[in-house]
Amino acid sequence: MNNLEKPTTLIGRILLGHIFVLAGFSKLGAGYASTQGWMEAIGVPGMLLPAVILLEIAGGAALILGFQTRLAATALAGFSIIAALIFHTNFADQMQMIMFMKNFAMAGGLLFVVAFGAGAWSLDARRANKTHRVHHSGHASLG
Repeated sequence: MNNLEKPTTLIGRILLGHIFVLAGFSKLGAGYASTQGWMEAIGVPGMLLPAVILLEIAGGAALILGFQTRLAATALAGFSIIAALIFHTNFADQMQMIMFMKNFAMAGGLLFVVAFGAGAWSLDARRANKTHRVHHSGHASLG
């Protein structure tokens, strides 16, 4: 492991995850009705919005913390691709084309997390280290 791997994997997870957390919170409160209306106007049932909000906030937070990281990254990558294909295909609108490409770029970054994991500075690594210590010592160690 090189000296840059620990901080860059953490920073990468924060940069990938924060957009989902912020997007999820932005849909709460005043943004809820407008988001639900936009979804329904495109043909997506508005009753799915709570699940979207939960995925964005919980998945983004899990990614940032490095908890169940591969699972969270897989779910968020799939969500990003599906959202791009449903909501951002009006390529005559430059902003929609940018949003489409952004979603696919996010999915690409998330797939790197799926492939390579959360990194050393994560709850997944901490849990793996505790399991490894317990497994090899026969009991849990403190610290």
